Amino acid sequence: MRISQPKPFFFEAGKRAVLLLHGFTGTSADVRMLGRFLEKKGYTSLAPHYKGHGVPPEQLIETGPDEWWEDVVAGYEQLKQAGYEEIAVAGLSLGGVFSLKLGVKMPVKGIVTMCTPMIMKTPDKLYEGVLKYASDYKRYEGKKATEIEEEVDALRGKTMPSLAELTPLVDNVRGQLPDIDAPLLVVQSRKDGVIDPDSANVIYENATSSKKQLKWFEKSGHVITLGPEKEQLHEEIFQFLESLDWNV
Repeated sequence: MRISQPKPFFFEAGKRAVLLLHGFTGTSADVRMLGRFLEKKGYTSLAPHYKGHGVPPEQLIETGPDEWWEDVVAGYEQLKQAGYEEIAVAGLSLGGVFSLKLGVKMPVKGIVTMCTPMIMKTPDKLYEGVLKYASDYKRYEGKKATEIEEEVDALRGKTMPSLAELTPLVDNVRGQLPDIDAPLLVVQSRKDGVIDPDSANVIYENATSSKKQLKWFEKSGHVITLGPEKEQLHEEIFQFLESLDWNV
């Protein structure tokens, strides 16, 4: 049975807006529950998809970080054009890297990073994530196991050249952490099996924000937004947003 793929969302509620950013090979589905929670609390949220995400993996491998960053900026500008003057940003994994970059490049009310890497894995390791995305996507399409195996094997023989660009992207953002002065909430799960959890300490210790918090979650994995502590995560993010100096 074919399952419909997630779509970007724009939940309009109050005058305070939050840009929600998913991770590499992720989609808006990773932050949808957070968006709905914030909507009930009176916050508007917008979650774009990066180019090549939420579509067939054969398209994903043709895209790269520069295009994904353009989609982040486009999401920010979409909120501005819709009349939202004050915008906070919250990102999961690579979305957290982009959240920090946005905090350097654009005015933001506050920044939330969730399980955000400060050291990237090798392109080969990252490509394993692409193959997993491919398998999952094709299963959602309703394809048979034999067909999925054949198509994923075909992808296994290909490469994604842009993966080599992720390390300099993360290195660059890491080097700019001293330029981060917006209020900051760093969230990290202890059982993160995808990135080095010490990345959270790197972000927290090097950002110069006068108002910053580091919150550890003991039971969650990498995709903390869908994990067993998601309700606690929602509440932590809400309390952080409530603590910001909004003008609206």
